[in-house]
Amino acid sequence: MIDLEKFSAFLRKTNKSANTVASYCFAARQYTTHFGEFTKKNLLLYKAFLIERFKPKTVNIRLLAMNAYATCISRPTLKMPLIRIQQKPFLENVISDADYAYFKRKLNNPAERYWYFVIRFLAATGARISELLQLKVEHVTAGHIDIYSKGGKMRRIYIPQKLKDEALSWLATRGQSSGFLFINRSGERITARGIAAQLKKLTIKYKLNPAVVYPHSFRHRFAKNFLEKFNDISLLADLMGHESIETTRIYLRRTSTEQRSIVDKVVTW
Repeated sequence: MIDLEKFSAFLRKTNKSANTVASYCFAARQYTTHFGEFTKKNLLLYKAFLIERFKPKTVNIRLLAMNAYATCISRPTLKMPLIRIQQKPFLENVISDADYAYFKRKLNNPAERYWYFVIRFLAATGARISELLQLKVEHVTAGHIDIYSKGGKMRRIYIPQKLKDEALSWLATRGQSSGFLFINRSGERITARGIAAQLKKLTIKYKLNPAVVYPHSFRHRFAKNFLEKFNDISLLADLMGHESIETTRIYLRRTSTEQRSIVDKVVTW
């Protein structure tokens, strides 16, 4: 059986994020419910159980949880290799530049300007949703925010001058001179779930494809646009906070929609 209390304490001690702790503990409970004792045989059965039921990315997250527990109890020989995820030759579910421009235009009104700035900051900085939620007025004034990773590494997210000027003007009309940028009606910092849910509602309202309107999609848009205007993949990797440049190379690929458009235009024979 997995000692959940011990595992949770271990994860927090190793500076895992709250989301990672919750995800790993969920996997631990799932394993215990179906397989009980933490043995090599049961771990292999769990791996097969996962592969049959879940997407490769989910499988690997659950396996990482089991490997973390093996480290927690000093049993490294019980660690399992992750499954290989074959990357598709195209990007999926990325909002197009045209749809992004349309969405910005629709949201740029007094009633929805808050959401205009949500997508502007995501698409113009390349920030992850968790990073967006850390933004304060002080960061806008400074023109950047420094994000520190679990390993103590620092990444600077720059706020482009045009966006900075727009945001400061907006904040002035709100009478806000400090504190978190994106707060809810209760004055508390808005949650990632709250942002995702509202974006879905706005997607329906403005008749956009819901598959391409979600927080991380705008980060993808940032990367695609950056490479189109300034083809320096090494710099982009730094701006995105990628550990390896190989992760960034996916943005050299076109979306399936872009591929289709090119094929339709080029192949006339």
